[in-house]
Amino acid sequence: MGNTAPYAVSFLLRFIYGVMQVLLKVAFNQGTSIYVLVFYRHVIATMFLLPVAFAIERKTAPQLSYKVSLKLFVHALYGMSASINITFVGLSYASETSASALLNLLPVLTFFLALLLRMESLKLKRFHGIVKVSGIVLCAAGVTILALYQGPKLKSFIHHPVFHHASQVDTHPARRWILGILLQSFATAMFALWTVFQGNLAEYPSMLLNAAVQVVFATVQSFVMALVMERDFSRWKLSLDVGLVAVIYCGVVVSAFSNYLQLWLIDKRGPVFVAVTAPLTFVITIILSLLIGEAVTLGSVMSGALMVGGLYNVLWGKRMEQVALGKQQGRSAGNAARFDFEEQERGAPVPATQDLIKPLPGAR
Repeated sequence: MGNTAPYAVSFLLRFIYGVMQVLLKVAFNQGTSIYVLVFYRHVIATMFLLPVAFAIERKTAPQLSYKVSLKLFVHALYGMSASINITFVGLSYASETSASALLNLLPVLTFFLALLLRMESLKLKRFHGIVKVSGIVLCAAGVTILALYQGPKLKSFIHHPVFHHASQVDTHPARRWILGILLQSFATAMFALWTVFQGNLAEYPSMLLNAAVQVVFATVQSFVMALVMERDFSRWKLSLDVGLVAVIYCGVVVSAFSNYLQLWLIDKRGPVFVAVTAPLTFVITIILSLLIGEAVTLGSVMSGALMVGGLYNVLWGKRMEQVALGKQQGRSAGNAARFDFEEQERGAPVPATQDLIKPLPGAR
């Protein structure tokens, strides 16, 4: 599972998000409050993740300093509580199609942020660099087609939909539509920034406690946001309906389990690897929508195909880059070994081998 585990985990992560979108769509259609749902999902995530993290890593985790706590608080603010609330508010102003389209900007935004922070390298003179850029272009083209072309609706496999959902894209005022797009774009940029900064776990390397502390902070922040935005306390009550299922699922599976999976992926393969798998969520959501009786437009299928092609191009480019880096390091090690042998034959002092092998710029 050494080489295939990151790919399996990334698919599982995207499947979790696909199921989440379906549950949230049903819950919001039934009148569940956005801010209350975000708060409750973080409460459940805290109840589930904090005891597990404390039990597993309390003996090995480093001491949590005030400086690190402040950084984790800020990361939780823009990467968890604020970005999720802003995304859902933008969704209420625009549509599910726009939300899915703008989510797929995540690979592009993360890639450029990682380049600016020198966490990723891009060599346009090398074939793997060109392949990575072509993948990003395909993802951007898919988003553009999805936003500008809907096309005819494809019939669902189910003749009787599980729930009814009428798209209101055409009935939204222009200002509300633009505001929704701006809010969703801003939230996507915030999450991309959070993804990039999670690539450096050196300050607090305990992944479980790292995720748990951020979820605790996000819970407090979400409570304050919900208290300010949702003054009708009757909407804070949970009933035995899809809203309760969505809260539990989002709290345990999404906020707790998937956050740990995401941190694990970032630690193993870097932030861009996690970001470029975002189009899979859209494809999985399309399949789930068809299975539950929701119509899907031809534009969605076309854009999804382009984004999947872009995904595999970027992953292919990353793989070629890793192979090339491994070969270059192998040649450097071989040259260093020959140098040591020749120097020993001449009786000269031998430098440390690791001093002769310098990491490439941008390599992890």
